[in-house]
Amino acid sequence: MWENRQANLARRLDKFSTKKVTMSESSEIVITGVGVVSPIGVGVEPFWKSLLEGVSGIRPYSLLQGTEMPVRFGGEVVDFDAKKYVTPRKSLKVMSREIQMGFAAAAMAAETAGIENGTIDPDRFGVVYGSEMLYGPPDELAEVMRGCKVDGVVDPSLWSEQAAKKNFPLWMLKYLPNMTACHVGIAFDARGPSNSITHGDVSSLLAIFEATHAILRGRADVMIAGGFGAKLSVTQLQYRSDANLSHRNDDPTAASRPFDADRDGMVNGDGAGAIVIERREHAERRGAKVLAAIRGMGESFEARLTPKPVTGIAIRRSIVQSLDKAGMSPESIGYVSAYGASTIVDDPLEAQAIRECLGDVPVTGLKSYFGNIGSGGGAVETVANVLALQNNAVPHTLNFGTPDPACPVNVIQGEPLVGAAPIAMVLSQAGPGQAAALILSRD
Repeated sequence: MWENRQANLARRLDKFSTKKVTMSESSEIVITGVGVVSPIGVGVEPFWKSLLEGVSGIRPYSLLQGTEMPVRFGGEVVDFDAKKYVTPRKSLKVMSREIQMGFAAAAMAAETAGIENGTIDPDRFGVVYGSEMLYGPPDELAEVMRGCKVDGVVDPSLWSEQAAKKNFPLWMLKYLPNMTACHVGIAFDARGPSNSITHGDVSSLLAIFEATHAILRGRADVMIAGGFGAKLSVTQLQYRSDANLSHRNDDPTAASRPFDADRDGMVNGDGAGAIVIERREHAERRGAKVLAAIRGMGESFEARLTPKPVTGIAIRRSIVQSLDKAGMSPESIGYVSAYGASTIVDDPLEAQAIRECLGDVPVTGLKSYFGNIGSGGGAVETVANVLALQNNAVPHTLNFGTPDPACPVNVIQGEPLVGAAPIAMVLSQAGPGQAAALILSRD
């Protein structure tokens, strides 16, 4: 019976397969540095400790308490001091808080990797970052808005004049999505490939893919790749609908419930993650410790066009492509770190894709700890999985108590999973329909 099921699965997956071009050992890309700024810890050690102990970082959001906002909680980064990480210090005045977090994650990753200015050929050192569209906090434009009032009514025709008079002259530089990569490149004298990707929640996984390809194309020896997220920005919360969000204001830590039958929506968060990647031979030549290896990558797209139903085919394609690139079978995967948004519609699509492509593989949903960090989520979860592989312990999914028949996955619950095969698949998806899959292995 098992052989028949495997044969049927192979036939179903054939239609998603791409030409098998594996990442050969001669071009193996490894991870030598990690850094993270998250709601459950700033820095690798407190971050991993919280994951191992099942500590949630989802809490009442300080800026929204006492307001009439329908959702007043999220995965908020606390105890973050940008001055500890940002150099030169004068750059702080042209960095939003989100960009500061992105820079800090890169600085931590570079330190872990043993990278200092002058140790890497600057022309072969690059940066790719996944970025949010930044809206800016309301208080920064409050004086401009007041200057536009005539008899208590805002006159939009005065905006340009008042903005020029009252706004910080370099305000725009604080909120351009490409500025994190720029600041990191300047600080570390990285003159090689530099790019910023704004594809919603898949942005930082795509940044890791592009950084990997830059090395494989021979354009760089070392790349810093990562992303930052700003889904808790008050301006963004006002601009976006709360329709997909959990409304558990009375119990925030129980709100993010990937694949659970009682989930009621996504939880927003903020933070940043970054990794340093390079060819194995380059890392060994400079004496760097290899933390994990990148084995395969896949990406696809399925347009979400109402009323056409979404099938999850992009998730399936991304999974199969990553297996093809890694030269692996589904049975090789030790566990899956799912996107696990905790939404009514998206969790079943992802769960069914995992089940169809990978069978009864163990699955964890890390957003249950810190919420959806948006463009930074893939990078933060990649860091988490590098640590999981190193420590041979996969963090369990918080708040999973009632299985949902529509989500037929083997959720890791109750305690960390120890002894899984040392190969992880990290999944990410975005609202418009993009999907990405990354395969990592313990060194």
